[in-house]
Amino acid sequence: MASEEELFANIDALLEEEPQLPPPAERTRLREAAGITQARLAQALKSTVQTVKNYENGRSEPKSPRLEAYQRLLKGWAAKYPAHGAPAAPSPVPVAPTAAPEVPETFTGPAASELESNATAPVQAPVTPAAPQRPARPAAKKAAAPATDSRFPHGPLAVLDADGSAYGVGGLVLDCPATTVVELVEWTLRESGLGAPKLHRYGKDADPLIVLTASAAAKFGLPECLEDRRGLRLPEDHPVVKQVLKARWQLTQRGFGPWARIYRKAQGRERQCVQLAILPWDALDSRSWPGVAQMEPADVARVLGVYAQRVITPRGGTAVNGLELMTALRPPTRPERDEETGNWVSGHNPGSLGTEAMDPAPPEGQPEHPAIYHSGWKGGFLHEEAYQWIRPLDQLTGADTMQPYAVGLDLNTAFLAAAARLVVGLSAPDHFVGPKFNPKIPGSWLVDLSHVELDPRLPSPFTPTGERPTGPAWYQTHTVAYAQELGYNVTPIEAYLRRETGAYLDPWHDRLKAAYVDTLADLGVTKDLSDVEFLAAMERHKDVDPAMAAVLAAVKGTVKGGIGKLFENPQGKHYKEGEPWPAMMRPTWRPDIRAAVISKARVNMHRKLANMAKLTGLYPLAVLSDCVVYPSPGPSPLDFLPYAASGKPQPGGFRLGPTPGLAKLEGVQTMTWAVDLMEQGINPARHIKGGDAVLDEGE
Repeated sequence: MASEEELFANIDALLEEEPQLPPPAERTRLREAAGITQARLAQALKSTVQTVKNYENGRSEPKSPRLEAYQRLLKGWAAKYPAHGAPAAPSPVPVAPTAAPEVPETFTGPAASELESNATAPVQAPVTPAAPQRPARPAAKKAAAPATDSRFPHGPLAVLDADGSAYGVGGLVLDCPATTVVELVEWTLRESGLGAPKLHRYGKDADPLIVLTASAAAKFGLPECLEDRRGLRLPEDHPVVKQVLKARWQLTQRGFGPWARIYRKAQGRERQCVQLAILPWDALDSRSWPGVAQMEPADVARVLGVYAQRVITPRGGTAVNGLELMTALRPPTRPERDEETGNWVSGHNPGSLGTEAMDPAPPEGQPEHPAIYHSGWKGGFLHEEAYQWIRPLDQLTGADTMQPYAVGLDLNTAFLAAAARLVVGLSAPDHFVGPKFNPKIPGSWLVDLSHVELDPRLPSPFTPTGERPTGPAWYQTHTVAYAQELGYNVTPIEAYLRRETGAYLDPWHDRLKAAYVDTLADLGVTKDLSDVEFLAAMERHKDVDPAMAAVLAAVKGTVKGGIGKLFENPQGKHYKEGEPWPAMMRPTWRPDIRAAVISKARVNMHRKLANMAKLTGLYPLAVLSDCVVYPSPGPSPLDFLPYAASGKPQPGGFRLGPTPGLAKLEGVQTMTWAVDLMEQGINPARHIKGGDAVLDEGE
């Protein structure tokens, strides 16, 4: 039994964790009530207008001593202008923060003129406004406690068993009387109270999700497994499909498969759509959702409920959810008033990818793409992929082979870390010949980097294989910028660049980062642990709570799959080059954005490898995506990672920790084992966990 002192100490700790500042919207209200502009406030705080904007939209928080000054000011204003006495504030205009001032989102200044002077006929005619302004970006939404919404009192989803028990989040159990799929859909929409509010003011509410156990699926007349293993759908003449269509419901192009969507045309603002997930048809595959399909219905509801609250209500596999989350946080349209008619119409939402698919620049696509195939393009393609590198055997030293251990480090969600504050192109590409390189402009550059001389004990940062380039090749901006960072001149031959840019993935990154960190914390891995405690917690975290371990795996799958979906290839044995395929018809089919993420992740990895060599004299044996293997005198990362005399990690190298971009132990083997694999041309990073384990590349 806890003592009174312990309980009061816990309560005091919670009180100390309360926000020190009012919510972002209240900060804006108080400043406007006082009649102070953002510029004047920035001057008083010895800061910038952009920083004040970030304070007021929740993108950043002030640090001491500015925190105390800002807090004092807001308290003073709150006393003068209490919320209940303040005049009604006008409806907020949906203008969100722009990127940081040092990263321009349009071509302005000297860089623009240099590029203009070398431009050939552009893919899309450039437009130079009289007074260039940065396009507004919607504010990144912070992942928070699930919002309560009276329209959805029973949460986002339910898991239905054959006895009619529908298990919801928080231990809720509903009674579902439906005996057919049509009755199930109608009960879900009319009586269940299921659904979730939109993640962005211009987005759409999440449709309710009903998960069917094997016994429930059988009750509704669904087979134990799908005979169509390629199409993964029921045949159109199946009784359940005919029943659904006869009741004037519709199915999406995916048909009635593991993730079936049943809908009718929306009436006004009310959507009529239900998402089904069929467990016996592998809707929750074991790789993305380990062990979930075998759990009891209430536990399945708990796993999916936490995922829905922290990420998004599932609409398919984790890759599909990753892509859906991007769109949910950056809706393509917003309402705007037609100046001629005065009516509200659907307009483009700045900062989003819009509603229309966009042809890639020739080097950013692939030979099969219709626009590239029919153009006869022979100029080469981007090859921005994750590392798959083994150190050459002739570069192994005696000091390396004398070490008893090979220790693998894995970077937490490396692609997610690379997506943070990543400026990408939002408009169509324009072609330039002989442009001056500008590291602030996203795009693809044809550059010869073969002259860059680097230590052969490290992989080249410019190629996935780690081999030195042999001549001109296409690179994404981050790769070329890194060559410049290393002190080498870069002279682009040509480039495909985008005029409208923005940090499109910011809210996606922020929400998934919070989901990852919060779920790890549920498993006992928190930010306040020492490195020794962190390693111990990571060793046992999957056994603490299998349900939360499954959520963590799903979050990682959402990151990896979402980035992968940006460049989805044609599928099917009957596909012919030059024909369009479904994935490329999406606005989110953006190989250039995927290339930007991977390029930044690979550059980040090389920078850490180079810093480790400077700090410790150690060089990696191999790198595979976000996993690196080092020779070590002991079986722990603590035996070779660089620490200062104070015991703190040295900046610049690999650091242990639970947040994206920090490292964890991937596995330990003997040095003899690692060298034996290297001699066979096998990457030890792929098997460092032991046995036949294979790294989940691109986590």
